[in-house]
Amino acid sequence: MKEKERAEKIKMILMDVDGTLTDGSLIIFPDGEELKSYNVKDGLGIFLAHLAGMKTGIITGKTSKSLEKRAEKLKIKELYQGILDKKKVLHEILDKNSLDLQDVAYIGDDLGDLEVIKSVGLAAAVADAHSEIKKHSHFICSNPGGKGAVREFIEFILKAQDKWHVIEKNINNLMHTKD
Repeated sequence: MKEKERAEKIKMILMDVDGTLTDGSLIIFPDGEELKSYNVKDGLGIFLAHLAGMKTGIITGKTSKSLEKRAEKLKIKELYQGILDKKKVLHEILDKNSLDLQDVAYIGDDLGDLEVIKSVGLAAAVADAHSEIKKHSHFICSNPGGKGAVREFIEFILKAQDKWHVIEKNINNLMHTKD
């Protein structure tokens, strides 16, 4: 099945964080708290997915207070941190949202994402992903992690589903409600 056909079936987009929503860099403060940098283009992509009626979620191996704030700001309903077995959580998310594997897209970058990448209906790798992730992905972004790859993947899905008109209408409505 071609990537576009897979994308047409997607109802939920799940993603990794470090190396996917971020470039993988961490600044660690003396108290142990970590600082991550997120790209606003990826954030807008998530917003556009929501405007088009898509669900979104995050499954990450690390735990971060800043990620909680970012997910809250972006209205991401499914946030799972400190997860070693991402495939198990994937199935919990499927059950909770009454979805099948072919309904879900996932974007990741490294070996911790591999089992999910192999399982979902549409899998994506950021440009600088590990070779095994790229090998098992249906879509390989031209952008690296933290530099718009998530937005690129979301746009691919929304265009495959011909939802740009929905996004334009919803953005137009938002702009007029602010007046």
